[in-house]
Amino acid sequence: MTEVVGHFLVFTLVTIGFLIAPLLIGRLVRPRLPGAEKDAAYECGEPTIGSSYIQFDLRFYVVALLFIIFDVEVVFFFPWASIYGTAVQLMDPLLTSGDRVLLSEQLMSLAPGSLTADQAVTAQTAMKLAWTGVVDVLVFFAVLLVGFAYVWKRGDLEWVRTLSKSNRMAPTAAGSGTSTARPQPTTTVAS
Repeated sequence: MTEVVGHFLVFTLVTIGFLIAPLLIGRLVRPRLPGAEKDAAYECGEPTIGSSYIQFDLRFYVVALLFIIFDVEVVFFFPWASIYGTAVQLMDPLLTSGDRVLLSEQLMSLAPGSLTADQAVTAQTAMKLAWTGVVDVLVFFAVLLVGFAYVWKRGDLEWVRTLSKSNRMAPTAAGSGTSTARPQPTTTVAS
C-alpha cells in the first residue's frame, strides 16, 4: 500500500513541477514593457467595440454541446470492439488450447499464465458473449439514434431555423379558430 501511495505522491509532485516550470520560465524570460495598449483587452486581434457583456446566440452553445455528446459517445465503441473482437476469435472451435488460454487471459485482463486450459473461455461461452455484445451495442446505438432524431426534429441541427406553419399564420379575430397568413410588411417613405 505504501508503494502505491509513494508512486502517487511522486506522480503528483512531477505533475505540479511540469505545471509550474513553464510559468516560472516565462516570468523570467519575457520582457517587462507595460503600456496602455498592452493593458487593453485583447480579442482575436480586433479592437474592442462596445461592451463585452453581450448575450451570445444560444445556437453556439447547443451546437457545441451536441458535438461533445455525440463525440464522447463514439469513444464507448472502442472498448466494445476490443472485447467483441476477442470473443469472436474465441468462438473458433479450431483454436488451439494455448491460443484459447492466451485470448481468455486478454479478455479477462489476467496476467499471462494465470489460467489453465480447462479454465479458458469455451467456444459456446464466447458465442454467448459475442451475441450479448451485439445486443448491447444495438441498444446503445438505438439510444443514440433516438437522441439524434429528437435533436433533428427540434431543428437544433439547422443553423438558420425556418418558421413553422403555425408561426407563419396569425389569428384574424380574437376567439375565432380560423387563421390567415400574415400580411407582408410594407415600407413607406416619408416626404
